[in-house]
Amino acid sequence: MAYWLFKSEPSTWSWQNQLDKGDEGEGWDGVRNYQASNNMKAMEIGDLGFFYHSVNEKQIVGIVEVCETYHPDPTDASGRFGMVSVKAVKSVTTPVTLAMMKAEENLEDFALIRQSRLSVVPVSEAQWQFILKMADTTL
Repeated sequence: MAYWLFKSEPSTWSWQNQLDKGDEGEGWDGVRNYQASNNMKAMEIGDLGFFYHSVNEKQIVGIVEVCETYHPDPTDASGRFGMVSVKAVKSVTTPVTLAMMKAEENLEDFALIRQSRLSVVPVSEAQWQFILKMADTTL
């Protein structure tokens, strides 16, 4: 199993929107960066990800699971980019802000901090476990 972080502007697609989709899940469309797209190509069903509210909130608010592997993104007229589908697993008990993560030496190599503009980034198992503890959340 691999771990990821998915960034979304809450005014476009919020954690509540994701929860409302239930087990059906939702396609993670609109990604137009090759590195983020390659990250999605590497995903498998059952991989887990943090759901991160970007822009003003800048915090992890939930956990999602990949429920459909990489497939065409209908919002991309060029046909160059695809998407995965994810479903909500659970809300985190305590949201973990970007400032909190930046303050942790254990997360200094975290892709969210190093490549802050990418919308989909990998999370190592050690980082995943550390952030879960910060969020006071278990699976």
